[in-house]
Amino acid sequence: MNKSDFYYELPDELIAQVPIEPRDSSRLLVYDRDTEAVSHRHFSDLTEILRKGDVLVVNNTRVLPAYVTGVKDGTGANIKFLLNKRIAYDTWETVCRPAKRAKLGAKLTFSSDLRGEIVATGDDGERTVKFYFEGVFEEILYKIGEMPLPHYIHGELKDKERYQTVYAKTNGSAAAPTAGLHFTERLMSELKAKGVEFVEVLLHVGLGTFLPVKTDDVLDHKMHSEHYELTESAADKINAAKRDGRRVIAVGTTAVRVLESCAATDGTVNAGSGETRIFIYPPYKFKTVDALITNFHLPESTLIMLVSAFVGREKTLELYKLAVEEKYRFFSFGDAMLIVGRSDDEKEKPQDIVDKD
Repeated sequence: MNKSDFYYELPDELIAQVPIEPRDSSRLLVYDRDTEAVSHRHFSDLTEILRKGDVLVVNNTRVLPAYVTGVKDGTGANIKFLLNKRIAYDTWETVCRPAKRAKLGAKLTFSSDLRGEIVATGDDGERTVKFYFEGVFEEILYKIGEMPLPHYIHGELKDKERYQTVYAKTNGSAAAPTAGLHFTERLMSELKAKGVEFVEVLLHVGLGTFLPVKTDDVLDHKMHSEHYELTESAADKINAAKRDGRRVIAVGTTAVRVLESCAATDGTVNAGSGETRIFIYPPYKFKTVDALITNFHLPESTLIMLVSAFVGREKTLELYKLAVEEKYRFFSFGDAMLIVGRSDDEKEKPQDIVDKD
């Protein structure tokens, strides 16, 4: 299977540059896998579409303002770092530019209360930085850091909270779980009043989720690990829904990756935490996820591959073509899609999870 199998044409003007207001006024393409019916709604219509007893699984990670600029000791050169993954209390995996100036052992000043030293180097600008600071690291970041908006968003985000979900809690992500950006407090309250249950999981979104697939053969792509947590309480609620025959609806591909990383063959989930490199692509039999809320993703990305595993590659490209024709807004600040119903390949043998070292 080649990455070109997941390519589609997208006019630049359909790439959303700013978030829509209010959040839940975004459009929602609804696709039913049972009937193949497509409808065009708005996200706020979830109060009509979802059923009592449905379980919405959301990722409560919080995005850090993870772009910071350091001044190199001795030369005064400015080097920009994107904090990708925390590996110790004071040490982060980062990606920096220009990498040629960031040699092993280089010392940098980021602010009056934050300094750093490069303690390991890797390919493609990857650097491990040990930070020295007084106080709370996250508080320092919120003073000096910038939100790590994707490269296709060209403007400045005035309100940092607009790149957070309204239920974001746990600091640690380098990017937002964007399917959740459409929820408002009001919409969540209305859904809960209807009997829809919200269950929180955690996956700290790293650059690996969004890095382009560089290998022609999809199977040669290496996923980066990301930290996840599924509590006993969350697992109990999800397992109760599976026993009762109620729908488990993943809000975003990150929630999918947590659930399927923790899934047993019978569809129940096991509580736990750790690192996941799960790579989901067609064919794949989903064990726990019954329905999916997701944004429209970049061509040839691992995210569109996951959606293609849920819907089928040809149907996914057909739906994306329709979304282009209907002028939906794409990517992080764009519109959303809700996929319900049974998949055509439910009886196929599940693909083994690809967990590459």
